[in-house]
Formats: sequence, C-alpha cells, structure tokens
Amino acid sequence: MLTAARPSPWIVTHRPSSSGLRLICFPYAGAGASVFRSWGEGLPPDVEICAVQLPGRESRITECPVGDLRELLPRLGEAFEPYLDRPFAFFGHSIGALVSFELARELRRTKGVEPLHVFVSSCPAPHHPDSDRLSELPESEFVDWLKQFNGTPPEVLHHPELMQLVLPTLRADFSLRDRYLHRDEPPLDCPITAFGGMADSHVSGAKLEGWKQHTRERFQLWLFQGDHFFLRTAQEPMLEALSSLVSRYHGASQ
Repeated sequence: MLTAARPSPWIVTHRPSSSGLRLICFPYAGAGASVFRSWGEGLPPDVEICAVQLPGRESRITECPVGDLRELLPRLGEAFEPYLDRPFAFFGHSIGALVSFELARELRRTKGVEPLHVFVSSCPAPHHPDSDRLSELPESEFVDWLKQFNGTPPEVLHHPELMQLVLPTLRADFSLRDRYLHRDEPPLDCPITAFGGMADSHVSGAKLEGWKQHTRERFQLWLFQGDHFFLRTAQEPMLEALSSLVSRYHGASQ
C-alpha cells in the first residue's frame, strides 16, 4: 500500500500542494534540484512542484554520484514509492529526460503505476544510439566540450577548484547516457510531449520526433527559440506551454 510523501534526500519539494498533480522534475547533467526552484511562478497553483536530487550535487555534494542507470533506477524507484500516492507527471531535461523515461518504465514493471504524462526536453529518443562517449574524454577535452555545450556556468568553468569539485558528478551524469542500452518494451500508456530548442545543434527535430514510438497515447513536439538550454533563455514561453498541458489534469485521481 502506498503511503503519503515524506521528506527524502532524493526529492526536493519546491512548492507543496495538498492535492492536485505532482510534477516531478529531473535536471540535466551536473545540475541539481534548484534548477526548478522558480517554476512555481509559471505553473498552475494546484500543481505540486518537486525535483529530483541525485547524489553528488547541492545538498548531496558529499555523496558519490551514480554513473549507471542499472544501479540508479532501483534506488530511485524505492525512493519514489512514498510519492506515488497521487497523480504525478515527469519532466526531464537532457539526460534527466532519459532518467525520467526509464524510471517510468521501472515503476510500471515493479509497482504497476505510470505517470499521467511524460515531458522530455532536449533529449534524443532513447532508441537513437549515442556514439560519443563523452564521460571518457581526457579532462582537457571534456572541459572544452562543456564550454561548447553552454550548460556549465562560466564562473565554474574558469575556476579550477570548482571544476575539480563538479567534474566527477558531470562525468557520472554523462556516463548514464554513455552506458545506456535501450531495451524494447511496450510503449507507455501515457502521453509524451517533447520540447526542444530550434537552435539546438546536439538534438535534432528528427531525434525528438522519435519519442512518438514510445507512447500508445498522443505525442506532441514543441520547439522554442534557443539552443540546448532553451529552458533557461525561453523559460517563460516554455512554462506557458507546460502550464496549458498540465492544466488538463486538474482534478485527476490516481
């Protein structure tokens, strides 16, 4: 029997709500739950906003990061059980989208529940292989790639001591994708909506469109001005779109 949500190091609740949809957000590589702290201003007031806090960052900076989904998913699944007591949806950006999708399948296998909706952002469909093993690059090449990717703050990239602190977590997060092996399973029974940046040179529209084969329900693709990290530069229009989509679940029950 599922129990009511209680505090967990894996989940940070930015805006609690006693009822309504629980939106659980998964950050991109190297980031933590604080990425979604401001989202309450752009989403319906009855939506509870939670964010995943993986080991190795922010409040869990002293913990060893996890670089393999086969290890991460069972731990996440166990941590999530108290948060499945009401309707929930997933939002994941980049590698966070891959984690959210695989966790949705893990919860279906182990607990017989699925999200009401999965929102994937700036992430290729999981059946598209990724040949670049970024987590294994030498440090100088890895840092150069991070600079081109535009996701790590300049104040971190240009601060050697900070970089040494965050590099293990960044490598572990990219390793989640590098070690990932897609397994065929039935499509999810919930809708999938993909978000992307029009100027994203890393994730093409075709790779976003591929998500449609992973749902039996409706699929939508929304594109916004910006690159891979459009969720920062186009946050307002993106949250407007997300708000319109989650509003459909007002009054939903598990």
